[in-house]
Amino acid sequence: MRNRRWGVGLVLLAAGCIHPPEIVVVDRATALEEQAAGSFDDLERDLSRAAITPHPVAMTPAELEALGIKARPLAEPADPTDADRVDELLRQHCVGEQRDGLLIETPSACRATIDAALTATLVERANHARMQLWRWMQEERPAAKPDQLRRNWTKVHAQGVVCGGWIQRDDGGWEAKRC
Repeated sequence: MRNRRWGVGLVLLAAGCIHPPEIVVVDRATALEEQAAGSFDDLERDLSRAAITPHPVAMTPAELEALGIKARPLAEPADPTDADRVDELLRQHCVGEQRDGLLIETPSACRATIDAALTATLVERANHARMQLWRWMQEERPAAKPDQLRRNWTKVHAQGVVCGGWIQRDDGGWEAKRC
């Protein structure tokens, strides 16, 4: 009996030395698991950008009328935007589209009476917006050369300049855009 008690005592002492292993719960994947699973950050960013990028939807005048939008004459905008004002200044040759893509005041060729201060502010605002656009284009395509991006934009933009707008020729002279 005594040996039995002694054996039970030894078993109890031995049980005190044995303890279960520590369990560590990880709530995130390890770096290796993340690499194995793949990363879709670029794809997700491109998709989200495409989803929120505004773009025009072509509609016929009949479709616009069906929506309750009445067409107004193009010659008389109800509330002219800066773009409308720039177009009119280009037509009057008070402002010109330079070869470098920026607007410039051309008072010596101007065929209208204008407010010089308002025109200067408008040209400055339009040029600032263009420079911001070029900066954004460079961020989107960092491998492209800034000068080439700007030349490409200027070439495409020149096609949309209003008919009769004052544009700079390659030789530095000025002419009205032919349409």
